[in-house]
Amino acid sequence: MARRNTLGRALLYAVLAVFAIAYLMPLYVMLVTSFKPLEEIHQGNMLALPETWTFAPWREAWGSACIGLECSGVHGYFFNSIRIVVPAVLISGLLGAFNGYVLTKWRFRGHKIVFGLVLFSCFIPFQIILLPMARVLGILHIANSTTGLVLVHIVYGIGFTTLFFRNFYESFPDELVRAAKLDGAGFFTIFFRILLPASIPIIVVTIIWQFTNVWNDFLFGVSFTSGDSAPITVALNNLVNSSTGVKAYNVNMAAAMVAAVPTLIVYILAGKYFLRGLMSGSVKG
Repeated sequence: MARRNTLGRALLYAVLAVFAIAYLMPLYVMLVTSFKPLEEIHQGNMLALPETWTFAPWREAWGSACIGLECSGVHGYFFNSIRIVVPAVLISGLLGAFNGYVLTKWRFRGHKIVFGLVLFSCFIPFQIILLPMARVLGILHIANSTTGLVLVHIVYGIGFTTLFFRNFYESFPDELVRAAKLDGAGFFTIFFRILLPASIPIIVVTIIWQFTNVWNDFLFGVSFTSGDSAPITVALNNLVNSSTGVKAYNVNMAAAMVAAVPTLIVYILAGKYFLRGLMSGSVKG
């Protein structure tokens, strides 16, 4: 019996290892290609380690690669993405927390209908809101700017953040909120001093979810920004499409790795809390 269990466990690990290798293979190819001279890439063995390691593709991708008519690399677009993702994640997360708090602890007549409408927004395709959102940005005079793109991501992210926090607060003991009210605590005191400090797991889930969605977005970025205000995902597309002659695959891969580093860091630092946060609101809600 023990031998059969050991054999089954070994088989399970072997299957998991195969899937892990298949999953990580594209990342490996991108990484080794970014450190190869172009001459080695043209030899055709994309799985081989570089014979001559070089950081030149990374330097070119960061500071001198041509994107459209400008040859200043992707660093400006990288910081554009930082300026977009930070306020979009913070504001949409805070508004989602407020919504979840009100929908569970300060319920009002019709709160289920309101939550249903907010939930419905999670299933609206990106393409449907492009024209109405472009009209709104034009009226607010923030079209073709990073500020406008921040607003777009806040609006589109509120549905998901509200869903996360609402389900989490649904399982939070109502007795603690009632006791705080009896002690004279008000709306904001209960939220900031009782609920929010206990919301770390769902805050981590919200940050990972929103960060990856906003950082990896291409459609909103290419629709609502252009030129110097574009995020790095749009710059990557323009980098590949604007190059002529011999394709600099090593520079393209280095630029793609630069774009991928922030999301990798987020997952490495907070990934272990992601599943824990998702499950924390699943008992009741």
